[in-house]
Amino acid sequence: MAKDFDKIALELALEPDLDEKRRRAKEILKEAYENGVYPSSINDLYMARAKDGFGGFTVPAINLRTMTYDLAKAIFRAAKKINAGAFIFEIARSEMGYTDQPPIEYASLCLAAAIKEGYKGPLFIQGDHFQLNAKKYKENPQKEIGGMKDLIEHAIEAGFYNIDIDSSTLVDLSKPTVEGQQESNCDVCAELTDFIRNLQPEGIDISVGGEIGEVGGKNSTREELRVFMNGYTKRLKVNQSGISKISIQTGTSHGGVVLPDGSVAKVKLDFDTLRDLSEIAKKEFGMAGAVQHGASTLPPEAFGKFPEVEAAEVHLATEFQNIIYESKDFPDQLRARIYDWIGKNLAGEKKEGQTEEQFIYKTRKKALGPFKKDILALAPEKRKRIAGEVETKFEFLFDKLKIKETKDLVLKYIRLKKVRPKASSKKIEMTGEGDD
Repeated sequence: MAKDFDKIALELALEPDLDEKRRRAKEILKEAYENGVYPSSINDLYMARAKDGFGGFTVPAINLRTMTYDLAKAIFRAAKKINAGAFIFEIARSEMGYTDQPPIEYASLCLAAAIKEGYKGPLFIQGDHFQLNAKKYKENPQKEIGGMKDLIEHAIEAGFYNIDIDSSTLVDLSKPTVEGQQESNCDVCAELTDFIRNLQPEGIDISVGGEIGEVGGKNSTREELRVFMNGYTKRLKVNQSGISKISIQTGTSHGGVVLPDGSVAKVKLDFDTLRDLSEIAKKEFGMAGAVQHGASTLPPEAFGKFPEVEAAEVHLATEFQNIIYESKDFPDQLRARIYDWIGKNLAGEKKEGQTEEQFIYKTRKKALGPFKKDILALAPEKRKRIAGEVETKFEFLFDKLKIKETKDLVLKYIRLKKVRPKASSKKIEMTGEGDD
């Protein structure tokens, strides 16, 4: 008798006990392997991109903040239609907290969705913006790094074999030289890379990403990229492989720039910088290229440019959340309750001069955890129709990013490896600011 993965996924998502989530997750992983689904690292594909000289597509890394299982199924449906394999599921440290999705839950829901939709092969799950808090780091560097290591341990246990270290928050632009500005970024990124390499399962090289420019800040430069990579590489332990991609700033911001009426302003993205730094990353440092964050709210015409400039990866999140909130199948009464909760509980986050529309737009992501049960309690047919709306967006993005027929390329470079997870006893802090 076939298992009801819709029921299994819903029960895991709503299970309050972490140990019980782990028990259920083991069963899902076992079923995944039996059905030909393998949590995997995209590292070998990325390193081959530079070495073997192929390109012409940009890998979408998709953050799912709510209805994760439903939206993951939609992604697999969209991917199967075009034989796509080069796409990533990801969630940021901050998102884990405000959406109430610890790593073991997120990974398990993606695996369950793959099984349900009959998708087979490597499944890339990524820790996005594993970000250091600059203030906390300054007060107690080892405590802040220790907290990040605990999170990494939990993520690897869950099957996150792709991890983006975001220590760009430690860049100090007040220092007179680029070397000085990037010093702490180099130190911490190298230390965490070494930690990941020592923890990664046998037979898997986790794909590690670094970052030189915090999203929303000034645009990145050639000098910053070269200075960071040279400093970072020198700090790595002997025979340890480094990062496979580098995140840069080209003019975007997390969630987009919100206008007073709540709409998102059109942003002029610096594609020349993206092309230039991607080329340097590939030719000089053997990486897949540069990564673009905060892109889901860009105008539609922008997405076809990413493959043209050889961007390795683009991170997408906020637009999918927007589609859910604004869907005609999302109950007006629930939306009103959520907005009322935001007004009562997040009033302290409203900035001077911010309109009510701007405030709601910027903060409504933080209601997804507190209202998780309510959203998942929507009638299955409503969730299906909402997921269908998002699926249409996925189809558009996959076409523009040119990941059609990438499944065979992925299978050429990515080895399928069974892993027996080791449970971590560490507590994790799922807070932060970085997401997409």
